[in-house]
Amino acid sequence: MPLMRRPVLRTVGRTAVIAGTASAVAGRVNRRQQNKWAQQDQQQETQQAPSAAPPAAPAADSDELINKLKELANLKEQGILTEAEFADQKAKILAQMS
Repeated sequence: MPLMRRPVLRTVGRTAVIAGTASAVAGRVNRRQQNKWAQQDQQQETQQAPSAAPPAAPAADSDELINKLKELANLKEQGILTEAEFADQKAKILAQMS
């Protein structure tokens, strides 16, 4: 009986090696294809992105913006606005000044 097992074990061993190799190759092919598709998607997104920046809105009167900042500061002091809300609104107003 021991002689009968050797050919069976060799066959099982070969099958395992072949299956493992096939899995590794299939995984590698899949990763390469996924990377290729990701690169194509990135290229399409960059081509579709507008090349020129949209025109900036006209700058508001600086006195008006300063008054808005003072109002925001008062709201923050009264506890109506949180620190995060104040910072967010302040950043928007300062961006309009530029």
